[in-house]
Formats: sequence, C-alpha cells, structure tokens
Amino acid sequence: MARLLDNINTPLDLRKLDRSELPKLAAEIRETIIDTVSKIGGHFGGNLGIVELTLALHYVFETPRDQIVFDTGHQSYPHKLITGRRDTFHTIRQHNGISGFCKREESEYDVFNAGHASTSISAALGIAVARDFRKEDYRVVAIIGDGALSGGLALEGLNQAGHLKRKLMIVLNDNDMSISTNVGAMSGYLNSIIKGQRYNQAKDLAKGIMDRIPLIGGKLHEVASDMEQILKHMVVPGTLFEELGFKYLGPFDGHDLDHLIDLFEEHKDYDGPILIHVITKKGKGYVPAENKPIWSHGVTPFDIPSGEVKKSDKPAPPSYTAVFAETLIALAAKDPKIVAITAAMPEGTGLDKFAKVHPERMFDVGIAEEHAVTFSGGLATQGLKPIAAIYSTFLQRAFDQVFHDVTIMDLPVVFALDRGGIAGADGPTHHGIYDMAYLRIFPNMVCMAPKDENELRHMVKTAFETGHPTSLRYPRGNGVGVKLDEELQSLPVGKGELLREGSAATIFAIGNEVWPSMQAADILAKEGINVAVVNARFIKPLDEELIRRFCKPGAHVLTVEEGSLAGGFGSAVMEKAQELGLEGVRFHRIGIPDEYVHHGTQDVLRAQYDLHPEGIAKRVRQFLAGGHAADVLPVAVGQRTR
Repeated sequence: MARLLDNINTPLDLRKLDRSELPKLAAEIRETIIDTVSKIGGHFGGNLGIVELTLALHYVFETPRDQIVFDTGHQSYPHKLITGRRDTFHTIRQHNGISGFCKREESEYDVFNAGHASTSISAALGIAVARDFRKEDYRVVAIIGDGALSGGLALEGLNQAGHLKRKLMIVLNDNDMSISTNVGAMSGYLNSIIKGQRYNQAKDLAKGIMDRIPLIGGKLHEVASDMEQILKHMVVPGTLFEELGFKYLGPFDGHDLDHLIDLFEEHKDYDGPILIHVITKKGKGYVPAENKPIWSHGVTPFDIPSGEVKKSDKPAPPSYTAVFAETLIALAAKDPKIVAITAAMPEGTGLDKFAKVHPERMFDVGIAEEHAVTFSGGLATQGLKPIAAIYSTFLQRAFDQVFHDVTIMDLPVVFALDRGGIAGADGPTHHGIYDMAYLRIFPNMVCMAPKDENELRHMVKTAFETGHPTSLRYPRGNGVGVKLDEELQSLPVGKGELLREGSAATIFAIGNEVWPSMQAADILAKEGINVAVVNARFIKPLDEELIRRFCKPGAHVLTVEEGSLAGGFGSAVMEKAQELGLEGVRFHRIGIPDEYVHHGTQDVLRAQYDLHPEGIAKRVRQFLAGGHAADVLPVAVGQRTR
C-alpha cells in the first residue's frame, strides 16, 4: 500500500492533503523515525513527540516564505522528512549524510542553525525585526521546549520581544523534559499553568451563562471583565507571559491535529507577540520511549519490539564518564566540602550517580551554563569545593563567567569537561575542540587532560588540590582498557611524563591522543624510525624541563591534540619554547585545522584529521622527509617558514 509520505516532497504537497489524511501521515512519519533510529541511533523521543505540531505548522503557514525557527534542533526529524529530505533521511547524523539538526546550508526550510538550546526566540525576533525593517509581511514562528525556556538567552529574548511588540508567534512545546527531567522554578511555573486550565474552563462556563441572561448580559460582561483581571492575577500563572507583553493561549493538546490547525489558522496573523502553549508527550506513539523518556532523548541502535539497546558481544572498558563519576563519589565520601553542579545533564555527565549517593551535594541548575559557573564561584568563596561537570562545547556559553566570576578571583572551581574533542554524530555544535584554546588564556587557570581512564582518576583528585580554577577535559566514549589503580595519587602540577625515548623526533601528545601516538611510535619503530613520546598531561602550566630537553636546535618536534590548532596545545608548546629562548626547533602540529568538523563517527572523523595511529605515523614520516611545512624557532609566533 502506497504511503502518503512518499509523495510529500515539500510542505506544498502537505497542504494539498485533506485534513482527514494527516493522522495517517503522522503515523507514517513516526514509523520512519522509529525504523531509522533503531538502526543508526539518534535523537528520538522529542521527535516522536513533535510530529503533529510540525505537521500543523507546515499545513497552516506558507513555508518557506513564512519562517519557522526550531530551538536546539533535537526535534527537527519530522520537519526534515516533509521538507525534501525523506530519501536521504537514512543518512542522518552519518558521515557525509544530512545533519541531525537544522542546517541552513542543507535546506531553505532550515531558517537558523542550532545545536545548543534557548536560541529560537532571539533568532526569530531578529528575523521579525528585519522583516519589518524591509517592509515585508511574512510570518515568523519560534518553537521552544519547556527545558530550553529555562535558559537565560530564552528569557532575554522574551523580554525584548514583549517590549518591541513585533508580530511574532512563539510555540512553547511543553513535554516536561529537556534531556533529563526539568528542574527549577520555570518548570514548576509551567506545571502550574497546566493545572490552571480549570480557571479557563470556569471562565468559559460563566461567559456562556451570562450570554443567556436577557438585557443585562452585556453589562454583566463589562463588570466581569474587570473582575476577571483581578482574579486572573490571583489564580492564573499564565499571566507572567501577558505581563511580559504577550498574548498567552493555552495550554492545548499538542497531539490534537485538528485543534492545532484551527488554533494556528485563527491566530497566525495576530498583530503582536503571541505565545501558544502546547503539551506533548516525549516518545509519543512508541511505548518503550514513552516509558523511558530520558533514555529516548538520544539513543544507540535498539530492537524495535522490545526497545532494548543492541549490545556488542565484546565487553567494553568503562566509559570516561563512568570513571569520573565513581572517582568523584569516592572523593566526596572523604571530603564533605565537595559539591557537584550540572546544567541539565546529570545522566550525560554521570552526576546522576553522584546524586544517588550525595543528593544534598548535587545541584542541577537546568539549561543555564552561565548560572552554573557563577553559582560555582559563589560556592567557592565560602570554602566549598565545587566541581561543574559540563560538556566542553556547552561551557563555551559561559566564557565570560569563567573569566569574570572565577579566574579573576582565582577561585578553586573545578571544570570537568566531558566530550572534550571530537564528539561524533552531533556535528560542529557539539564537538569539544576549543576548550584548550579558550581556557588556557586565563591567568590562574590550570588545564589538564588524561591519557586514559586511570590517569583521569588521579587528575580528578589533583584538580581539587591545585588551589586554582582547574579544567579537566576527557573524551566521549569508553576508556582504553587499562588497569585502574586502587589508590588515588596526586599528580605534580605542570609535570609531564616521558613514555618513550627516541632520537629521530619527539611527539608531545595530550589527552586521548597519547596512546595513538604511542601506537604510531610502534609502527615507526618497525621501520627503523625511533621517536620519543611525551604525555604532556597539562596544557597549562607546561613542563618546561621536558620542553628544554627535547626542543634542541635542529630537533623535530610534533604536537598531537584532539583540539583546535588555532591557539591550542601545539601553540602553547611553541609559545613556551620561544619564551624559553630555544632556537632552531622545527615544529609540526597535528590537530583540528581552521575549519568546523562535521558529523560522523569519532573513528571516521579522527582518521580524517590524522588523529589515529596510522595518520600520526604518516605525518611523522612526511615531516622528517621535509614533506610538511614546519614552524621554526626563533620567529614571531604565527609566522611560518619553510
């Protein structure tokens, strides 16, 4: 039997359908998402929950002329399926496939790129103001989840939108979830709105009764209107949005297609800011996802009938995240001053495990990285030992807070940066490749990265002992399988580790590129090329003794990092060598060049940038043979000679 979806190439095809056909199309979209994600993984629950809302918006609004701005993009799969990407949908998040997020370069229907939360309102307001500036008349819609609404940027956007009074529709997609269960006052506020539906029902009933009273019904309406405003402020939480300058409507069932279409038709041309609140269910239509909404946010391949994750036959080493969490729990058991902070990522950072053991010492601040950092700074001023576990890419959102609220005061806040380096299929918004460059510039900051999961444990302990702001970055995924020491040790700050002697060249490697560098050295040794390998451990401060030892005149020195070459670890080593007055050293840096890394598996992307053993060995051979440009000291850093 032919599917409706097979004939939907653009929203124009969607708008040719009869309303009665839309539920069938919604079911087909869900089936496609379930079938595809079960095979290759991806964002899941939120996409199943937004199917009807997506169809209703594209059915009513004249996209792409009317512009729909999705927040985050985790829930854009239904949107992609009906905007020309049905036939490539099976490649989503795969290397050279379509993105898992909205991407302007991919489609005219993707209005604004987003991978981080809370951006849609500000972006949509900018689009609306530009429309008015150009005297055009298209409509602008922002979709934002209740979790993203807790982000400061979203609240800033609401504030400005209510002030400017431009024609703008905001659809609040409320499923009581971000990645984890929502926390905070805003979440409680939205829940109280849902409970406040009784007021709206009572108001409608009272209006109907007054309308049936002859002669005096109209006058009663006038009196009731004044009373309504008083009562509304007393009992209806939704008035916050109205006080901000919005017409507020809702909450409504986000899975009732007919009602949604009528609602958007009626209010699509409202001349001012309007917020429509809809309630959806994460994982809608697939019982395992409905029952496990946290699991369903982002999944690996799974069995459709049971919802069980497909597991490898080979036992894997523990993940870096799990080792971090277990180490932190053990340290906190001995030190009551240790407290942990996360920004809506307790499961992703492993702090959900910490919370089970030390519930009073774990704080989930919601999608609010800026607040997380300044909150941590406040804790540190009072003698506590805060550790903020935040993905590397998300800490970028709090750059100024790290500077202004932590490092200037030299507060001993620990930043545990999960997903440091190439993160995989989520693409450029999620790769953590800039933290070494953007954190090492701050005075007082200590920056380190472990070579494996065992060294990670010792670095967690060391981070609490530096007495300074300290960042600890580690990669996504499993460790390398080394044995874990029973006793935690304090590492000497700023001291590296010589792992292998060699005379042909020296590799200074950092973090998870240390073991690939060791494997590259093994490959080269079989060819008669003996290279030394240094585990730098620290990006800042660097080991001056090791740099002096290996950065001799005429020496060939390579740096290897899973991070940005611009301003990163390799740049730091070169700067230190120049600062020490070392001359005639030939440098070659291996890392991420001046470009954004697209989506794909970690292994594929690492190979693309020669960040695997074979690639490193190849670069060493070419460097020694003169096939690669070298930075030669002394020159002003940034200049290059051949």
